[in-house]
Amino acid sequence: MRTQPVTAGHLALLIAGVDEAGRGPLAGPVTSAAVVLDPGRRIYGLRDSKQLRPQRREVLAQRICDRALAWSVAWADPHEIDTLNIFQASLLSMRRAMQGLRLDPEKVEIDGRHAVLPNDWRCDVEAIVGGDASRRAISAASILAKVHRDAVMTGLHKIYPQYGFDQHKGYPTPAHLCALRRHGPAPVHRRSFEPVRRALEEQA
Repeated sequence: MRTQPVTAGHLALLIAGVDEAGRGPLAGPVTSAAVVLDPGRRIYGLRDSKQLRPQRREVLAQRICDRALAWSVAWADPHEIDTLNIFQASLLSMRRAMQGLRLDPEKVEIDGRHAVLPNDWRCDVEAIVGGDASRRAISAASILAKVHRDAVMTGLHKIYPQYGFDQHKGYPTPAHLCALRRHGPAPVHRRSFEPVRRALEEQA
C-alpha cells in the first residue's frame, strides 16, 4: 500500500474519489486508489484512465501524487481474488485504499454501483456509474490505480516473460491465451477464472 499525507489548511469539502483497475485480467492483482484533490492546485486533463494514452497517464499520475491533498493505492492479490471472488476482492481493495488515506474525508465518491466503506468510517458516500469520466477525484483515482497496476504487471513480466504481461497486462488477449495453453498458469494467474481453470485441467 502506498500513501501520501494531507497538507493542512484547506477549508473546502474534502472529497475522496475511489476507483479500481484490473477486474477483467486473468493474472495479477485488482488495484484500487483513493484520492483527495487539492482545490487550490488544479490538475488539468483528468478523465477516465481508459481514455488516456499510457504516456499521458504516467504524467498525470505523477501530478496527482505531487498535488493531491492525499492519495493511497492498495490491492487484492490473485489468491484473495480466487478465495473471495473478483467482486468481493475489488471491494476489499477499495476499502484498503480508503483506509490508507491519512485524513478523514467528509464525502466519498466511488465509481460504480456499490457504496462500500470501511466499517469504522462515518461519512457521506455516493456510488456513481461512470464516475471515472464525470468526477475529477474519481478520474484521478482511476489513473493512479491503472498506472500502479500496469507497473506491477510490467514487473511480473520480468519474472514470467513467457506470458507477455508487459504487453497485455494480464488481459485475455489471443497472445495471452496462447501462452497460457502452451506454458500453463503461473503462480500469479487467477485460478478461479475460466480460461486459467481450463488451462490447469489441460495441463493435468
